[in-house]
Amino acid sequence: MPVAILLVHPSLTLRMDLALGFEGAGYELQHATTLEEAQRRILGGPPDLAILGPQDEERELAEWIARLERTPAAPRPCLLLLCERPAPLCRAVLLETDDLFTEAYDREAVAERARALLSRRPAYAETVLAVDDSLTYREELSAALREEGYEVATAASGEEALEVLAQRPVDCILLDVLMPGLGGEETCRRIKGSARWRDIPLVLLTALEDRGALVKGLSAGADDYVAKAADLEVILSRLRAQLRRRRLELERRLLGERLLRAELEATQARAARELAEARAELLRDVERKNRELEAFTYSVSHDLRAPLRHVEGFAVALLEDHAASLDEKGQDYLRRIRRAAQQGGLLIDALLELSHVGQAALVRERVDLTALARAVAEELARSEPGRQVAFQLQEGLEADADPRLTRVILENLLGNAWKFTRRTAEARIALGVEPHDAGTCFFVRDNGAGFDPAYATHLFGPFQRLHSAAEYPGSGVGLATVQRIVERHGGRIWAEARPGQGATFYWTMPSRTGASNVALKNGGSI
Repeated sequence: MPVAILLVHPSLTLRMDLALGFEGAGYELQHATTLEEAQRRILGGPPDLAILGPQDEERELAEWIARLERTPAAPRPCLLLLCERPAPLCRAVLLETDDLFTEAYDREAVAERARALLSRRPAYAETVLAVDDSLTYREELSAALREEGYEVATAASGEEALEVLAQRPVDCILLDVLMPGLGGEETCRRIKGSARWRDIPLVLLTALEDRGALVKGLSAGADDYVAKAADLEVILSRLRAQLRRRRLELERRLLGERLLRAELEATQARAARELAEARAELLRDVERKNRELEAFTYSVSHDLRAPLRHVEGFAVALLEDHAASLDEKGQDYLRRIRRAAQQGGLLIDALLELSHVGQAALVRERVDLTALARAVAEELARSEPGRQVAFQLQEGLEADADPRLTRVILENLLGNAWKFTRRTAEARIALGVEPHDAGTCFFVRDNGAGFDPAYATHLFGPFQRLHSAAEYPGSGVGLATVQRIVERHGGRIWAEARPGQGATFYWTMPSRTGASNVALKNGGSI
């Protein structure tokens, strides 16, 4: 149902101007020229809000509002009074009107004030607890409250009132001061002393002569008082005033919580933004330093190549041309110098390869891993014709990758498997794909020397070795190069092994589209 707003003013021009403030917001606007017409509209179906223009006499206006309040046909609408001039209004106006608009007239401001009033209007029937030891008075008061649209709970004593509060929530309490047993003063003190109930508005009902009890009740925390001898309409007006105050307090509290939450979210967003900026700056700094380090490594490695070649060359020349001038010990020294120079050259080549991997452009295309692995396996077999190694290469493996760098991966992983199966009687080396906790991935598996899994995290650092160089020679840079290549493709690499039971190296290589990059030539995926 659309929200209904009744505009009451004798001027059609002013009403139409007010209506412009609600245009396009989905409200149902009704118009009335006189008080009588407004009352008829309310009897026919009450609006959610009535906006009342100024009248000649404030008292007459207040009396009309009171008559509107007594309409039994439906719940009372919110009331917004427009005052063209700030003026002392009678008490009834202050009690019966939900809001006063006394600033310079502005339709947008009026519409905003109206929306605020509607947002405070309870979406449920408010519950009033009526506490009085007189059954006749309780029934009379309950009937008047229900006619106003309130839910009513009743109690005949202070003890019973506390039991009702423990069992159900209420929005306001009307409490008789003089009752047998637990009196109104002590009941009020217990209610206001409870963190659970202290915010519920409490209105004392007292006989005129009980001034002392009234003062004690107010001192105990009561929010208001009304003489029981007063007209029920006065009691209802005080009740409405307390409920409005409670709604406003709840609205302020919710607004405060929203502001605190918004401030907290803004602070968190600001902190996250600053953290992201700091991380981005740190990442740029790390990348810059990595580039500088790679450039330095390349430069140093390149510059060291020539001296080492000279050392090796002169060592060879001495052995070939002047070996007769040296005894066996001298010749052994020259051979050692030559081997050290050769090892240094291999190490420099590995460092240059690692540096080149970080600097070279990544050119991705569909790569036949099976064909590449077969070529690498044939080269390994030619390097040691006397060895018998069974290669098991899964057919049809393809990847979306840089072909040159993919060959480097296979050269290193298959080369390591070849090296570490050297002492295995029936050596086997396999390439394939299989599902894993990290997703479907490639693997190279062997049945060679293996290693202690406790040191698996140290494998991929440059110059990290788990076996002696004398037993299994190498540069110690190969796996670091493989990790760099895999990471440049957006993947990851890890190893599983047992001493004497071989090792398996797994790696992923996501495609550019983010889909699975492990596929067979026939289109199937594994």
